[in-house]
Amino acid sequence: MRLKELSVERRDRIVSSLIKALLLLVPGILTEKDHGSKPINLTVVNNISDAPNETYSTDIVYRGILLGAMRRLQQTNADFKFTYTEDLNYGPFLESVNGVAGDNAEHTYWELLVQTGKNGSVIRPDVGIGCYIPELNDHIILNFTKW
Repeated sequence: MRLKELSVERRDRIVSSLIKALLLLVPGILTEKDHGSKPINLTVVNNISDAPNETYSTDIVYRGILLGAMRRLQQTNADFKFTYTEDLNYGPFLESVNGVAGDNAEHTYWELLVQTGKNGSVIRPDVGIGCYIPELNDHIILNFTKW
């Protein structure tokens, strides 16, 4: 069936659906422009050494993932650096922050914690940096610790 053989109403619905689908594929069209970005704080904590905590501020787009905010922070702040590997099954795995890397032999790793803006409690999300979507007033904590 050709498009011109369809009723005007049906053709308009199809065209409208296609336009909406294309808009979803264009980065930023339905995110930053409509909702803007919001500030988040990220604190680096090293529970193994006596290093002082370091707190950074950056922006995250509406419904953006933490990994995107961390990349933005790394691009705009020379004092913040991180590395990660991409696991085929589990996604991004945080390896190092500011030159400090986890070590299997020493049983150390970077733990993702979030002090929620809702009630201030600290949670361990059930997803990592590649899937976590910070909420307004969340405080991200990258905690270097042992297992």
